[in-house]
Amino acid sequence: MQPALTRFAGRSRLVRAAVAAAVVLALLLWWQPGGSNPAPQGTVSFTTGVHTGVYERYGKLLRNSLHKDLPGVDVRLQRSEGSVQNIERLVSGEAGFTIATADAVADHLARGGAGANRLQACARLYDDYMQLVVPRDSPVHKASDLRGKRVAVGQPGSGVSLIAGRLLKAAGIDPDTGIEPVRVGIDTMPDLLRQGKIDAFFWSGGLPTGAVSALAETVDVRLVPLGDLIGALQDESSATRHYRAAVMPADAYPQIQDGKPVKTVAVANLLVTTDRVDPALAERVTRTVIDSRDRIGRKVHAAQLVDLRTAIYTDPLELHEGARRYYRSVKS
Repeated sequence: MQPALTRFAGRSRLVRAAVAAAVVLALLLWWQPGGSNPAPQGTVSFTTGVHTGVYERYGKLLRNSLHKDLPGVDVRLQRSEGSVQNIERLVSGEAGFTIATADAVADHLARGGAGANRLQACARLYDDYMQLVVPRDSPVHKASDLRGKRVAVGQPGSGVSLIAGRLLKAAGIDPDTGIEPVRVGIDTMPDLLRQGKIDAFFWSGGLPTGAVSALAETVDVRLVPLGDLIGALQDESSATRHYRAAVMPADAYPQIQDGKPVKTVAVANLLVTTDRVDPALAERVTRTVIDSRDRIGRKVHAAQLVDLRTAIYTDPLELHEGARRYYRSVKS
């Protein structure tokens, strides 16, 4: 009897060991990059920005990466006027994800805008740099010189319109009456400057912005420094604390800058969603954003600045539960 019992006990230990190994393997597989099972399915809308802008280019490349990582999810892109409209689409349920500047988000929260309590973030992405572009022979050498000029300030629903108005106020100019405002986007601004129909345009975008680089190939232009306005700008309201002094490096626009850096103002871009989005989907999207940085950055240089170490700093928004899951899973 003793040998039989010994063999039985041995088999029991083997069975228990096999079961334990299977459980461990299942847990390891569940935590593999790609998130929890089952993989998200369905359709999600991503609202981006104006044609030729960095938001749109980034959105297209991110969609390609998401298609590989989440083949069961159909990501549909929508063009928009920019950050302000993007936030409106999120809270209305028209979109599931977007990119928006931190100042536009803060403004929506401060105003108690519709659905403000639903907004959450997945990642801090890259910074937008404020760019004031004029013909090289323009008499405009600082923002206060824009008084009475025809100035393109962005479309009404854009982040550039928001910050341009604040910069003009910081320079002592009423944005409605102190200039002749032209409310168009980056898809139109360069042509208007080329044709002499405007004297200057404001743009807020990642470096370099393709439309500005393309303009410099056919028109002799320069960038007007804006860094001297940061103090007055930050004093305007609580939302303006998200602006920081920055420097456009000398090689951002080699044809424009003559090897010289330009002092300006920058603001962070956030990948924004709402509490309506399933945590599993938010987790997988966040993972793809971080993992695709180098691939997207080869075509959209601003995306090279997406960094795991800074992505969690999404002030003024809290991280979505799905994004927190991702960051916990990769925490060393």
